[in-house]
Amino acid sequence: MFKIDPTTNRINPLEAKRFTDLGFSERKHLQEWLENYPQALAQGDGEELLIIQKEFDGFDDTRERLDLLAIDKDGNLVIIENKLDDTGRDVVWQALKYAGYCANLSKSQVVDIYQRYLNQKAQESGEPAASAADNLVEFLEVDGLEAAQINRIKTQRLIFVAARYRKEVTNTVLWLSQFGIACQCFKVTPYQAGAELFLNVEQIIPTPESTEFMIGMVAKESEEKSADTEEKHRHTLRLAFWEQALEAFSQSACSLYNNISPAKDHWLSAGSGLRSMPYNLIFGKTEVRVEFSMQRSEAEVNAFVFEQLLAEKEVIQETFGAELVWLPLPNKKACRIQYSKPVDGYDKANWPEIIQWMIVHMTKLELALRDHLKSINQGLKQASLPAIEAANG
Repeated sequence: MFKIDPTTNRINPLEAKRFTDLGFSERKHLQEWLENYPQALAQGDGEELLIIQKEFDGFDDTRERLDLLAIDKDGNLVIIENKLDDTGRDVVWQALKYAGYCANLSKSQVVDIYQRYLNQKAQESGEPAASAADNLVEFLEVDGLEAAQINRIKTQRLIFVAARYRKEVTNTVLWLSQFGIACQCFKVTPYQAGAELFLNVEQIIPTPESTEFMIGMVAKESEEKSADTEEKHRHTLRLAFWEQALEAFSQSACSLYNNISPAKDHWLSAGSGLRSMPYNLIFGKTEVRVEFSMQRSEAEVNAFVFEQLLAEKEVIQETFGAELVWLPLPNKKACRIQYSKPVDGYDKANWPEIIQWMIVHMTKLELALRDHLKSINQGLKQASLPAIEAANG
């Protein structure tokens, strides 16, 4: 790793260090860093990790502790093992034991494990504990906890983190990968430049070039498995609802969804004129929503657009005709503005009323935001990302 000196137009090498030489330990430092920023290990496009436990020892008939337990966007449990400067010889065996323990966890047990983690965090901070169920529904982007597919059979993932990997470890990981066990190895290296310290996190197994191929193989196997009956029912129901909704929208004054096809998801998106910032219709079992979502990969741009709209909150809400829910979501990349209604969405007798509600309120939302978004879009075209970051403070 090199540091760029723009004054001299030269690069200067940074000094690679050992964690122990810098006084860093596995539990107090590396583990804490990854717990508070798990995205360091989520380097794939669109990948996110949510930490749900730390030093978990709640397995039956054993007091062994796994370092970090996370869940990914597909509801798969992720076992994270940290070994600082050297992996040692037994790290793969340890992780496999933990994966075996975790494979038996039911959805309700996973929720309970996460809730205990949130309760401990709340106790440490003195703030009220968040709801594990609500957090998981939000993170997994599903229509209620009952719709979430969590810790399905043969979906557990292993992530290893260390500065140096022994050959017997990397060979075993590569061999396990051939049998569909999702394993990743991250090499972490601390660097020092004077008083400044840096950390490089690099995925070495599988290599970034082969990751897409391996994911494709796993996805193919998953597609060949028979789908759960309940999930099939939800997909069929949503598809039927969106077909009716889109037909009604096509006959209304709202043209946002004129070129949109029905889908099996619980949301339907339409363009707003701003890249990766769609209008969404949300169809759930107990709630329907209209919303504007700011979901670019650059969190700073999302925050900038949200703040620009928030400054016009009174005008926007007056035009809309009701108070909107404004969600900056500081711990996530996306921001949202939404309006909802409680319903019995899976009762088809309610669909005409629900669809009419969606048409009326999506029309109002587009009208309330349209001119503001045009102005913001012009500003985005003229502003650079550093300028946006500076504007966000």
